[in-house]
Amino acid sequence: MAPSLESHIIPQGAEIGADTLISRSKVTVIGSGNWGSVAAKLIASNTLRLGSFHDEVRMWVFEETLPSGDKLSDVINATNENVKYLPGIKLGKNVVADPDLENAVKDANMLVFVTPHQFMEAICKGLVGKIKTDAEAISLVKGMEVKMEGPHMISTLISEQLGVNCSVLMGANIANEIAQEKFSEATVGYRQNREAAEKWVQLFNTPYFNVTAVQDVEGVELCGTLKNVVAIAAGFVDGLEMGNNTKAAIMRLGLREMKAFSKLLFPSVKDSTFFESCGVADLITTCLGGRNRKVAEAFAKNGGKRSFDELEKEMLQGQKLQGVSTASEVYEVLSHRGWFELFPLFSVVHEICIGRLPPSAIVQYREHKSRSS
Repeated sequence: MAPSLESHIIPQGAEIGADTLISRSKVTVIGSGNWGSVAAKLIASNTLRLGSFHDEVRMWVFEETLPSGDKLSDVINATNENVKYLPGIKLGKNVVADPDLENAVKDANMLVFVTPHQFMEAICKGLVGKIKTDAEAISLVKGMEVKMEGPHMISTLISEQLGVNCSVLMGANIANEIAQEKFSEATVGYRQNREAAEKWVQLFNTPYFNVTAVQDVEGVELCGTLKNVVAIAAGFVDGLEMGNNTKAAIMRLGLREMKAFSKLLFPSVKDSTFFESCGVADLITTCLGGRNRKVAEAFAKNGGKRSFDELEKEMLQGQKLQGVSTASEVYEVLSHRGWFELFPLFSVVHEICIGRLPPSAIVQYREHKSRSS
């Protein structure tokens, strides 16, 4: 008889008691794009290996019909591969794609959110009253909501709407490189529950994906959010062939504005967080590679004549940009609080994105000097 999946984690001959099965955590990944599929692959390798988790990892798929006429979720389950968003990579035979959100989360007590941030409010509303009362959540989502009362972090949105503790995971993580098992790092940000943070580290950490935890949710999350705005600026520099010196200057000012903006919004944010993988490392990798830089480069090359929406559809095969929408949200905060002078780079990125300024304006900012920044 072929060994069951349980034999990967329970010694042969040992009894699997009811208490053992009940206490094991079950994981659902909410999202199945490029990064969501990579997250499922990482997690699935660990749930098979570690006895504290159920083997099966559910992955909620926003259902799409492929050019072949097949449903994306059916193809993922038949081939063990996300042929649209992560072609050529096996996810793990214990990953099960599920297009029904409610069904995907019904037994899970560890929820991994990894979708474009503009969809998160609707997803959370759809999950109210549908998740387990003991569930823990983690957000891999880059971005924020801006409401009348001010910026609202995605981890806060999840916590408030679903009544769960929510950590975050951010880092220098180009998804395709991790999928190919090239070494990378990431940072888990948590609030109070160190035990939950360690469980997330255990779930994601692999020999090629090194995860550490810091007690600074807002700092980690804002690093992952704001670096996409700087990556747009870096893409403009590349598109205009301004060179590495200019790009380095943009990245330096970008990091400075990331830090100042984060600490103005949340004084609890720690300086040390900016030296974790979620901080300077993520900024560097996103400004050198990644989709935000790539599309911004194309935008600048044609002088802003083609919109970001048009370029996104053409270049990203259904994936979503985060930097342009985040730049708009940051601009809204700057406008509401009268902070334009403090954040010249953030301001000019948005104005270029909407066509108010030409891409060449990226080097026409005037840096605000402040002892507090």
